[in-house]
Amino acid sequence: MSHIYERVALIGLGLIAGSMGLAMRRAGLVGEIVGTARTAETRDVAVGLGLCDRVTETNAEAVQGADLVVLCVPVGVMGAIAAEIAPHLAPGCTVTDVGSVKRAVIEAVGPHLPEGVHFIPAHPLAGTEHSGPNSGFADLFRNRWSLLVPQEGTDEAAVARLRALWEGMGANVDVMDADHHDLVLAVTSHTPHLIAYTMVGVADDLRRVTDSEVIKYSAAGFRDFTRIAASDPTMWRDVFLTNREATLEILGRFTEELFALQRAIRKGDGDHLFDYFTRTRAIRRSIIEAGQDTDAPDFGRSGDRTKT
Repeated sequence: MSHIYERVALIGLGLIAGSMGLAMRRAGLVGEIVGTARTAETRDVAVGLGLCDRVTETNAEAVQGADLVVLCVPVGVMGAIAAEIAPHLAPGCTVTDVGSVKRAVIEAVGPHLPEGVHFIPAHPLAGTEHSGPNSGFADLFRNRWSLLVPQEGTDEAAVARLRALWEGMGANVDVMDADHHDLVLAVTSHTPHLIAYTMVGVADDLRRVTDSEVIKYSAAGFRDFTRIAASDPTMWRDVFLTNREATLEILGRFTEELFALQRAIRKGDGDHLFDYFTRTRAIRRSIIEAGQDTDAPDFGRSGDRTKT
């Protein structure tokens, strides 16, 4: 089997990059995997785990001779890294990313890349609340979606090649416009995370009054909020700063819905509450039928939930 790429450079060696390295190696998709990260500690861990064939100290070293460069760093630093690596990119290579915001990435990275380099932003909709190279595992992308966001005029063969890589790692692949992507993710990911952070923050205030009861008696709902709110704070800070318009739009709609439910509760309108909860329950069933979660009892917590 011929390789899809001969040399892949992973810039940033956290959960996503580590999982990509393991998945690419297991499936024999690439010839060589070169990685680098900001800290020597992370680079040493990556070597110990065998996530890469080589680990370099600098981004410029990592990208030399690579036909695919993957930016696996927070959105807020992608522009600076693109400027740093641009003079060292091989002609005809592809640069992609794994950030959960796309318009801001295009505006930050695109202007720095030279002619002849294919820039194809991407977003794998996969992850856990854990971060760092120790958190990666080869099955992370299996039956998850990876969204490609090529700009107008992008070479179709380069897009097909990147699609083949993600499919080889087990992902389903779709192509989406950048602005639509940011709106969809504001609904499915960004605003839910903000709500989770807020709920856990409120509970932390309550905990000061009720000692350890919020922790001790956590039921499934709050327990899931804390799992979401345990995600990497740097990444999520950058998400909200770079996707503010879409997030604020969806947050406004959420507030309107919340006010309507408050009114129904205040008025004792059981019919409104029952109809609302019936409609939202159907969405949960659709997610399970699409294979994006399990309906196992106890919210899927039997076994190792992070690696399903």
